[in-house]
Amino acid sequence: MMTSEIVYVLIFGSGFLAVQALFGLLRSAKSSRVVNQRLKVEARTGSGTEALKIMRKSRALTEDGDFALALRWFNTLVTRSGLPFRAMEWTVIGAALFLLGAVGTYLMTYNFVLSLVASLLTGLVLPLFYLKRRAAKRSKKLGAQLANALEIIVRSLSAGHPVPSAVSLVGREMPDPIGSEFGIVSYEISYGSSLSQAVGRLSERVGNPDIDLFAATVRLQERTGGNLAELLSVIAATVRERQKMRLKINAASSEGRASAMILTSAPFIVAGVLQIMSPDFYGDVIHERAIHIGLAGLLGWMILGNLVMRKMINFKI
Repeated sequence: MMTSEIVYVLIFGSGFLAVQALFGLLRSAKSSRVVNQRLKVEARTGSGTEALKIMRKSRALTEDGDFALALRWFNTLVTRSGLPFRAMEWTVIGAALFLLGAVGTYLMTYNFVLSLVASLLTGLVLPLFYLKRRAAKRSKKLGAQLANALEIIVRSLSAGHPVPSAVSLVGREMPDPIGSEFGIVSYEISYGSSLSQAVGRLSERVGNPDIDLFAATVRLQERTGGNLAELLSVIAATVRERQKMRLKINAASSEGRASAMILTSAPFIVAGVLQIMSPDFYGDVIHERAIHIGLAGLLGWMILGNLVMRKMINFKI
């Protein structure tokens, strides 16, 4: 009896340890994937020059660090989103979404105009909206990491290390996205750019107001002189205070954001429930032209209301 109990305990213990080991491996793999993206590219290529070219190309940039696409606003959005840019894949995805919206809407309404509008929404507006959200999320995360990155640079400079080494330390120690971004800055400084030029290109790539402040400080120090470590220490403290203020504002405006989400989603939820419970509820009138005009007008008013609510709860610091 005791032997069987011991066996059960050993089985349970070994299973528990196996699960813990599996979770440990998954956590370490995830950490490696997130933290060391630029370092993994450098390890794979074996050359900082090649790594810089690959990093720039994946962000839709030329070998000189300029925007590569003809549409600058779209190039800026792609670069700031952090998504790897592969023209063929993006074209295929856009075409598939375009066809899905067109065919799906036509099969439901048999209306060519609505199908065209839906295809534009799914094939053009939806991807742009996704890119914009990704860019905003990445910029927010990068801004949250900036104060720590500046403090690393300050401590490194105070210890007597040169500026390139201090910037390179951030690229090695900080997680993405700021780790890879400062790694690119380190490459550019190593290959002949000044600190202000490299940080200026960083500001263009990420589009974050705190990074803009950092870039302006570096330009000012380069022209007028002064202790860079002290200036960056002040900037780090300023960035932390701005982050605290943003968190307070987000907490104060959370009720407004929740109201906007509820008011926006309620009509679509009600329409979906009616369609499921009573498919013929609008069956006799859904194909009338007046109904289409009315729905378009309601959609326009809803979009306008959302824009107004967004302005009411969106504060810039």
